[in-house]
Amino acid sequence: MIPKSLCAFGRHLKRFHDQEGGNATIEFVLFVPFFFAFFLSSFEMGMLMVRQTMLDRGVDLTVRLVRLNQMVNADGDSAVNRVNLRRSICFFSGGLVPSCDERLRVEMIRMDPHNWAAGGARATTGGACVDVDDPARIDGVFDAAPENELILLRVCALIEPISLTAGLGAGLQKRSGDNYALFSMSAFVVEPLQ
Repeated sequence: MIPKSLCAFGRHLKRFHDQEGGNATIEFVLFVPFFFAFFLSSFEMGMLMVRQTMLDRGVDLTVRLVRLNQMVNADGDSAVNRVNLRRSICFFSGGLVPSCDERLRVEMIRMDPHNWAAGGARATTGGACVDVDDPARIDGVFDAAPENELILLRVCALIEPISLTAGLGAGLQKRSGDNYALFSMSAFVVEPLQ
């Protein structure tokens, strides 16, 4: 013989099973995380593309200044150095690279125009960025840009994703800490002064 409390529980369970009032809630709870992750991924991808475009713009405009010997100090002497290049790229990027001054690494590599493959291997490997844990450490190549020399300018910017745990932000390859890297490169020849 089944106890009365177990029979009452069975009737309660049958009534609960027959009710259809919570169907929309269950579907909502199941699908909202996917839509939220899709929204975050879309926003992250949009910001990534805008930041990459603005970084490329900053590099292009800075390279133009260097190539035409227009990056000079108050005395009219060439002022091509890491600090000035970084400031110029940050300025021309329109502020869309956050903490640009601390998270942007600039390298200038002198290339041999007759043996691009030898220098190209050196220039494309390593792609190092700023070390967030030790920002004072500045290593990497920086050859001053003399006239009529082929120079490769390589820039790495560290960006913190919008969401570290959902969507695209969780899947991006991390470089230093929880940051992902944006790279931009440009090759140019410095024009001779006349």
